[in-house]
Amino acid sequence: MLDIAFVNETNYVIDDYKELITNLFFEVIKQENIDKYYEISVVFVTKEKIQEINKQYRSIDQVTDVISFALLEGNYNHYDNITTLGDIFICIEKMKEQAIEYNHSESRELAFLSCHGLLHLLGYDHDNEVNEKIMFKKQKQILNILNIKRKGI
Repeated sequence: MLDIAFVNETNYVIDDYKELITNLFFEVIKQENIDKYYEISVVFVTKEKIQEINKQYRSIDQVTDVISFALLEGNYNHYDNITTLGDIFICIEKMKEQAIEYNHSESRELAFLSCHGLLHLLGYDHDNEVNEKIMFKKQKQILNILNIKRKGI
C-alpha cells in the first residue's frame, strides 16, 4: 500500500532514518484507513536547499524544517493503480538543531517532522485554529501509538 523513495541530498548518513520513517508512514496509513497504493518521496536536504524551496514556493526566505508538496490537490497522477501522493522535504540540519532545542532525540524530532509532512500530503493543515487542533491531535496520537514521546511529557 505504500512505496517510499528516499533521496539524500546531504552529507549525512540516513540509513537509520529510513526504517523509522517507513514504520511511521505505515502507521499513519493504518490509522487513516487508507487502502489505496501510494508512492511518496522523502528528500533529505540542506538548510540552503530548504530555504531556496521555501522562498521559491512559499515566498518565505528562511530555513524551515519540513515542506510537503501534495500532488493530489486537483492533479491526480494514476499509473497502473498507483497514485503519487507527493514529496516531503526534510532539512536534516534543522531537525538535529530542533532535537537539541526541544531536548529530545533526533529520532523523535524526525518522526514528528515526517508525520507532519505526511499528514499534509493527506490533506491535513494548520491554517486556522480548528484545523491545527485536528492535525496536531492526529500527530500526537500516531506518535503515542508508536511510543515516540517527548522527554518529560
